[in-house]
Amino acid sequence: MTTYAQDLYLYQRKDAYIPRIAAVHDLCGYGKCSLGVAIPVLSAAGCDVCPVPTSLFSAHTRFPIFHMHDTTDMLAPYLDAWVAEGIELDAIYSGFLGAAEQVGAIKRLYEEHPKALRIVDPVMGDGGQKYQTYTDELCEAMGELVNGADVLTPNLTEASILTGIAYEGQDVDEAYVRRITDALLEQGAKTVVLKGVVHAGEKLIRNYLVGTDLAFEEQVSELLPYMLHGTGDLYASSLLAAIMAGRSMHDAVEFAGSFVRDAMRITRLQPDFEVRGVSFESELGKVAALLA
Repeated sequence: MTTYAQDLYLYQRKDAYIPRIAAVHDLCGYGKCSLGVAIPVLSAAGCDVCPVPTSLFSAHTRFPIFHMHDTTDMLAPYLDAWVAEGIELDAIYSGFLGAAEQVGAIKRLYEEHPKALRIVDPVMGDGGQKYQTYTDELCEAMGELVNGADVLTPNLTEASILTGIAYEGQDVDEAYVRRITDALLEQGAKTVVLKGVVHAGEKLIRNYLVGTDLAFEEQVSELLPYMLHGTGDLYASSLLAAIMAGRSMHDAVEFAGSFVRDAMRITRLQPDFEVRGVSFESELGKVAALLA
């Protein structure tokens, strides 16, 4: 298979200007993920992160006991206040949603900020299974965000849910990858980053980049022998950090893959690393260096 160098730039950084990003994610008290990842990572890239909390969790959902508070009812007055203040946004970055109705809040942001980049991390599941807080209705509503997404970052499970193409595990061939990414482009996504293809017997993880203005590309990095909660959030956040720092999509995908790998190595050295979430704090200097 041929890979291609990409030179698509979605954001041009101008002088000392600090871009503003609405981060539409949940907030977790313990276990690093979602807003607990997006805020520090994007801030390190010199961005002003404006949280829109979709739900509040005592701890992430890998813990057997957690408390969840749905924030749907507060989103309309929350965004009304933003309109009254005349807030301007350069990007809208959405992730975990607490209810199907919250898709409407994201669409509202799109309407009120038509020039803002749309980055959609369709957080719905992994390993062929939906997350326990996700209903069929919520998954269907999430699909409405595909059309018009400047960047869509699904894993194989999420891509399957969004397209209706059967999930075949993580060991899939290029024909399957092309079929499912083509379907997402046909649904209106402008750029797709498909994550998490792993072939049996290999110690590699493969991510794929393709878009309406991009040739199909495979990027390969080391597969570490353990899974961690929050790596998807870290991947999407570091990808967006690179984009907002003015890097190309090719470079942004490459940076996100290496940043997540390095953070996972740090996490492995922490107590209770299997559940605490991905530990990236000591690696944030690499994000700041994107501005150099």
